[in-house]
Amino acid sequence: MEFKIYSKALYSTWILFHPERLLFDAGESISSILGNSVYAIRDVVLTHGHVDHIAGLWGLINTRNVAMGDRKKPLRIIFPRGNRAIQAYLDFIIGMNPRLRYEIILKPVDPEEEIFLRTAGNFKRWLVPFRVRHTPGEISYGYHIIEERKKLKAEFRSLNSDEIVALVKKHGREYITENFTKKILTVSGDSYALPPEVIEDSETLLHECTFLNGKDRKNQNHSTLEEIVENVCKSKGIKRLILYHISGRYSTRIKKLSKAFVEKLEDRELKIHFVYPEKLFVL
Repeated sequence: MEFKIYSKALYSTWILFHPERLLFDAGESISSILGNSVYAIRDVVLTHGHVDHIAGLWGLINTRNVAMGDRKKPLRIIFPRGNRAIQAYLDFIIGMNPRLRYEIILKPVDPEEEIFLRTAGNFKRWLVPFRVRHTPGEISYGYHIIEERKKLKAEFRSLNSDEIVALVKKHGREYITENFTKKILTVSGDSYALPPEVIEDSETLLHECTFLNGKDRKNQNHSTLEEIVENVCKSKGIKRLILYHISGRYSTRIKKLSKAFVEKLEDRELKIHFVYPEKLFVL
């Protein structure tokens, strides 16, 4: 399992990315649905300060404090620097919980700042925020997870396995490999449709898709399915598209309304998933 996602536009959104024990946003219901799994969360990454994305934070913090689990693990909360709503809410929660039994690390971040996640085996991962357009006056971020990987240097790619082993024994693995970076995940947060230069080469794109029918959008502060598909068509390297933050008005019509747009992507090696409003999505 890589993801657990609950998202209904206007009401609640949260995304658990299991490999990094990382929670994007913390809408209401997070604690009641995840239960003791909240103890596994290492980082909470907030995209912006609207209530449907942060209302569950207080419950999450308290659940970790009072339920039976490991209270020694710190919880890091990453959020856009200068977002006054998030900062005020965090100040309130911490002020109302003077006897927390674990450490909370508050980390405001700037666009393009690299936040280390972990190193394991032959890869290293970090988080990189980027600015998105949502509502006036609200500092909003999307996030990339970037992975540093190793590959065989070009001059050695024609060698057979025995020759490669011999080189490693003689010179070490670093002699025959070089590092490169890969976007393994992009999360849009609440945003206009992300442009091709932002989403290109992301292995998994998690994009908000509030409006399946563009005619229903009254204000330019969320994405439409048509816009997202148009930008994905202009981008290469995307292997998986997960559409979330869908308005509840479409709950029973998602397949019907999305059919024509999904067909535009059929010639690409791309898996498409919809997070149905009010349903827990697990992948």
